[in-house]
Amino acid sequence: MSSQTITADAAGTWKLGDLPVHRLGFGAMRLTGSAAFHHGTPSDRDRSIAVLRRAIGLGVNHIDTAAFYFSSLRSANELINTALAPYPDDLVIVTKVGPYRAYDGEWGTSARPEDLRGHVEENLRQLGRGHLDVVNLRRMPKYDSIAEHFGALAELREAGLIRHLGISNVTPRHLAEAQAIAPVVCVQNRYALDRPDPDGDELLRVCGEQGIAFVPFYAVAGEAAEQGATTAHDKDVRAVALAHGASPAQIRIAWTLHQGPHVLAIPGTGNPDHLTENVAAGAIRLTDEELKRLDSRRHEAG
Repeated sequence: MSSQTITADAAGTWKLGDLPVHRLGFGAMRLTGSAAFHHGTPSDRDRSIAVLRRAIGLGVNHIDTAAFYFSSLRSANELINTALAPYPDDLVIVTKVGPYRAYDGEWGTSARPEDLRGHVEENLRQLGRGHLDVVNLRRMPKYDSIAEHFGALAELREAGLIRHLGISNVTPRHLAEAQAIAPVVCVQNRYALDRPDPDGDELLRVCGEQGIAFVPFYAVAGEAAEQGATTAHDKDVRAVALAHGASPAQIRIAWTLHQGPHVLAIPGTGNPDHLTENVAAGAIRLTDEELKRLDSRRHEAG
């Protein structure tokens, strides 16, 4: 398939609360280096800025980021600010809070509820904004309940620092817990074609019933996770890719978008060519037979 003239609107749209976004967005994690966080080597600054501007040129209006997305030399939020401010009116920037990294890149103690205002204000400062469009609370495994943390973010929403709230790394029980406190506009969980996950399937279904966006992360990376896109594509993914003249990564993105109209994709890259290919994946229409073939392999793996 030709990727050159395909823009993000080909994937369709959804709303995060009252904020319309194209279902094909952009994840900022890989902007900072060859691998996420403090892994790999730092990115070329000019190329990362060019990737962000190219994303906007391709119609991307949903960027996922966090203050803890940084490498030894690069900060994703600072790159976004430099590349895109003053921001387009339709651009929705989604951040997440909860995890904490020290300046040396190592993970520290995750936030207590009283720490979350500092996390939010750090994102505001880095992005140069007066409020945050959407903030996801990333649940850390040590906290079984998210009520206290989510309640702290709900107070910041009432104070005008945050427009909408989401949650990440959760179960349907956590979604219900959050919904009892304040509206949830998105759920961001790990979810991928080659990663069988009955609980994730149930959460995806519940979100669809409630009109909540479901936003998978590592959908392209698979088991490689923060190290980057997987190269371990099975024969069915490769066969479907060949039939569409597409790459296996594009088929993984297309499969993600086919999981429901409420599902958003946020593939990340620091490579402008990969960016163009990722956006073009939003135009791929898989047949029922192709979806059945891909799904059967997924269920077999489970």
